[in-house]
Amino acid sequence: MSKNQVTRRGVLKTGAVAGAGVALPTIFTASSAAAYTNEPTGGTVTLGFNVPQTGPYADEGNDELLAQQLAVEHLNGMGDGGCLNTFTSKALKGNGILGKKVQFVTGDTQTKSDAARAAAKSMIEKDGAIMINGGSSSGVAVAVQGLCQDAGVIFMAGLTHSNDTTGKDRKKNGFRHFFNAYMSAAALAPVLSKEMGADRRAYHLTADYTWGWTQQESIAAATEAMGWETVNNVLTPLASTDFSSYIAPVLNSGADVLVLNHYGGNMVNSLTNAIQFGLLDKVANGKDFKIVVPLYSELMAAGAGENIKGVLGSMNYNWQLDNEGSKAFVKSFGEKYGKPPSNSAQTCYAQVLLYADACERAGTFNPCGVAEALEGFEFDGLGNGKTLYRADDHQCFKDVLVVRGAQNPTNAYDTLEIVEVTPVEQVMYAPDHPMFGGAEASLGECNSGA
Repeated sequence: MSKNQVTRRGVLKTGAVAGAGVALPTIFTASSAAAYTNEPTGGTVTLGFNVPQTGPYADEGNDELLAQQLAVEHLNGMGDGGCLNTFTSKALKGNGILGKKVQFVTGDTQTKSDAARAAAKSMIEKDGAIMINGGSSSGVAVAVQGLCQDAGVIFMAGLTHSNDTTGKDRKKNGFRHFFNAYMSAAALAPVLSKEMGADRRAYHLTADYTWGWTQQESIAAATEAMGWETVNNVLTPLASTDFSSYIAPVLNSGADVLVLNHYGGNMVNSLTNAIQFGLLDKVANGKDFKIVVPLYSELMAAGAGENIKGVLGSMNYNWQLDNEGSKAFVKSFGEKYGKPPSNSAQTCYAQVLLYADACERAGTFNPCGVAEALEGFEFDGLGNGKTLYRADDHQCFKDVLVVRGAQNPTNAYDTLEIVEVTPVEQVMYAPDHPMFGGAEASLGECNSGA
């Protein structure tokens, strides 16, 4: 084992020996001894956490990794147990998964699809990872989901918001807890209409990859349906750090709303540039100019500072939610790390527990048994309220939050306030919806790697 592999393996002070008793993955070898890829044969089971530790979404990735580590602690019976105490499924006992101590390895996606696939392949092939979790980019998620499908392991997606992840690129071995672009638009549009009126002209700046494309398509369709006009949509490279040249044309476009289909550091920089240009101080078409950020996170809000005041957006989760699951998670995360969790942290924590719980309920690590246990699974107690893992497309359905940048935050962590909790019924759609691949979209067959 190389030095790199040793240093990136996590055992959380349990003393477990890295890689002990882990079968070689059948998808990459000629071995026929295992019944499925990386079938655990010793006293441990290895999970792979693939997050952006560098690149434009690194802040999100680092928070995901903190949550993944916390989930492993709770699965192994360490700490206060967190959401194991509130989860409506009582299959998890704090003794690992199926009696095996949980260990993990990590990879850096760099917010690049090729790097993410290489990292996931290494964790599966060299480290014996039986499940991959994480990511803060839909381009990464789609790429890694395809790899996991081919390798015969389960992919529990992290932060991925593109419709395509559980749309045209859905896979039988892939599952998404996070909400998607369609849901953001369905929740946001009525609030935008109420607060800004139905007669608006919107200019979109859009991250040039699968998430940005489907986010822009979704929010444009929803706002146009309520009377807005889309003036322009300009694609911006993911590697951009200065958006000044993209903001300047907005002033002469005839638009009175700027929609920033950006995330992470991109959103922080583009919003900062928009404020520097004085957009929120402008009047256009007789209306006060507005900015909308369809997908928010606490980490983005902290990075943008006062620039987010009054700016509307949506979230999958917010630590201020008042339910037992959320309070248990916030307590555990806060006591360990000294801050509240972001929504990216919460979705990765939930995904790790959901995978472990499915293994317990199925009585196996075989990915096809795990997939069957997750399909159609209804649960509560992980922080989002009642949730359904829909069998048709492996998309979770739950309430969606509409949030706004707080006008008078009292600390660094209450920079966003919840405007509305949109009921799940308002954001649901048919599995064959045209934005999700239509009737041609299919999960395909489960692959166990045998």
